[in-house]
Amino acid sequence: METLVDQIYEAAVVPELWPQILTKLAHVADGVSGLLMTGDLGKWVASPDAVEIVQDYLDQGWHSRTQRTNRLFQRGVEHPGFVCDLDVFSPEEIEAEPVYREFFRPRGWGWGAGTIIAAPSGDLIAIDIERRYERGPMDRAAVERLDGLRPHLARAALISGRLALERMNSATQILDIMGLGGAVLGAGGKLLSTNARFELLLGHYLIARSKRVAAINPLSDNLLAEALNHVSVSDGRGSVRSIPLPGTEDHPPAILHLVPIRGVAHDIFSGAIALLVITQMTAKPSPTAELLQGLFDLTAAEARVARAIANRQTVNEIALSLGLSPETVRTQLKSVLSKTGQTRQLDLAVLLTSSFHPGAP
Repeated sequence: METLVDQIYEAAVVPELWPQILTKLAHVADGVSGLLMTGDLGKWVASPDAVEIVQDYLDQGWHSRTQRTNRLFQRGVEHPGFVCDLDVFSPEEIEAEPVYREFFRPRGWGWGAGTIIAAPSGDLIAIDIERRYERGPMDRAAVERLDGLRPHLARAALISGRLALERMNSATQILDIMGLGGAVLGAGGKLLSTNARFELLLGHYLIARSKRVAAINPLSDNLLAEALNHVSVSDGRGSVRSIPLPGTEDHPPAILHLVPIRGVAHDIFSGAIALLVITQMTAKPSPTAELLQGLFDLTAAEARVARAIANRQTVNEIALSLGLSPETVRTQLKSVLSKTGQTRQLDLAVLLTSSFHPGAP
């Protein structure tokens, strides 16, 4: 899994690696094929054995003819994780749904799991994993393995989506075409290269110091420093790689993504350790559980607790609303504090609310 995480980050800037990544991702869930699609660009890439099937699916218009697409999409937007067929269909509905009988099963498919990643920039990214019908439905263990990789997939796919899933040949070309504020970081977090959009945001969210780039907000800078300290570690455990940046009177809140440069990506980014990308918030002003999960590598349960803390709920109120014991909530809260770099519940609430509401200090 650690090797796969590194390869996912390679694919962020070397998109031709995605087909083999999707094959390996499918194997994690005992599946056979994978698909990644960026909704705003209408671009997609699939594992090699799935390309012809996906093209047939689109050419025959199944994406608009079946309830599977709508139900998985609607549930995926609401749920911060992978969703499988039996989450949105009863067994009887599956037997009655034409796409299963007429399209998937004749090709050996029939069970799948997918997720929708809503990036702070407003981009929608869909990842779908298919399993052979004879193998049976996606089980919870397989979904949990996929969920463990989801935050890494979200960050890598955000970059690839902006690159239109096509290979770029230079760091400058990548930063320019991204359409986001982007910078290349060297050892210790020193700025090596920036694009024009990133330059415009310097002084509002970040400061270019001599040794490393820093966030103006102290809480955000603590998270950035921690992430930079861990970026050289392959699995990145214990690090925070997406950091909320508070908004100001003139600038909306933003999210700072630190994307490690791995493997063959070093051929493009010589001497670099990471990409730093800023996405300004254009959607909901308060943090959703899905967004919190993706930002801080939280589990679905931890994300719900974090959102409740942002809404100033107490442990007992959270336990009552989620149907959990206070002890369980405290355990999840302890993990959330660790992953967000905080030590107190109040500090966590201030971090989340100041980061997601325009005009916050």
